[in-house]
Amino acid sequence: MAARILHRLRHALAGEGAREEPARGGTEAEDFPESSELEDDTEGLSTRLSGTLSFTSHEDEEEEEEEEEEDGAGEELGELLEPPGEAAGAEDGEWGPAAERAGGSSLLTRQLQELWRKSRSSLVPQRLLFEVTSASVVSERSSKYVLYTIYLIRSGQFDKAPAAIARRYSDFERLNRRLRCRFGCDMAGISFPRKRLRRNFTAETIAKRSRAFEQFLSHLHSIAEIRRSPEFLEFFFLQDLRAAQRLTCTGMYREALATWANAYRLQDRLGVCNSGRFLLTLAGLAVCHQELDQLGEAHGCCEQALQLLEAQDSHPLLGPFLQAHIHLAWKVGKDKRQSEARLQDLQEAGLPLQQQPTLKECLIKEALD
Repeated sequence: MAARILHRLRHALAGEGAREEPARGGTEAEDFPESSELEDDTEGLSTRLSGTLSFTSHEDEEEEEEEEEEDGAGEELGELLEPPGEAAGAEDGEWGPAAERAGGSSLLTRQLQELWRKSRSSLVPQRLLFEVTSASVVSERSSKYVLYTIYLIRSGQFDKAPAAIARRYSDFERLNRRLRCRFGCDMAGISFPRKRLRRNFTAETIAKRSRAFEQFLSHLHSIAEIRRSPEFLEFFFLQDLRAAQRLTCTGMYREALATWANAYRLQDRLGVCNSGRFLLTLAGLAVCHQELDQLGEAHGCCEQALQLLEAQDSHPLLGPFLQAHIHLAWKVGKDKRQSEARLQDLQEAGLPLQQQPTLKECLIKEALD
């Protein structure tokens, strides 16, 4: 950098006589110190940047290094390490090659930012992780067992409210048995922790089983036919749906709301947000929010359900959701004309509105086998 500044001073003092010298000789004498300085600077930057973020594959990095050597991009990378305000102040008032380097640095910054956004959206796979976060020994009157708490986590994302289940060994064993009966070939290469007659409650056994259950669920989820099967899906959220239904029927709406919400998150993580179970979950959330005077949240649940039912005019929950949405929209001051028009169309098509059950009645009557 100092050599380049000194060269500019000599060039300015020389005046027109210096500019009339042969271009070839001047270029060889002047470019040599700058090129050696760039090479040294690039080497130092490579040392400083090693071990930080990697935006591209190894082959792409080699190609970028070749381009940087040809275009003199070592200085541009050096500018990237400085805060934007300081870099702008250093180049203020300069002209010629300095301005071009500043523009090149800005372009390279934008390219790196764009590449980083693309890598986050497309190159990073969104997998579902299963993590046993705790295991507790439960002693009841006639039995003793270990209860494992498993979190369902999307890789690359932060979940403020995680989806969680609590299962014992017999629950996993039942799932394993049902899946092997239906998917014998796919399950042939999947291992399952065997039963033990002794030392089931030692810390070593519990830790080994925790890791084994994580691997078991991850392996099952990696097979498309299995992860879409009712046996696999109901292992996660059917217990919550039954518990939430029972709590709703007995009027324990606050406890039921937490259970419906966890069932919602479980189905969202598992990617089954267009099923009948998910619509029932939205109905449970809407009922509990309404009973707890949380009308805005109840209205939002009805809106989400009606979006899912947009092309299903014969679904048994459509009429109850439309009626609940119209009532809640009137309460919270939202637009209800579209729901009223759709309900009118259903009535003209022969749907008896007077005989339509409410959302709460639908929850009570639903058989969760």
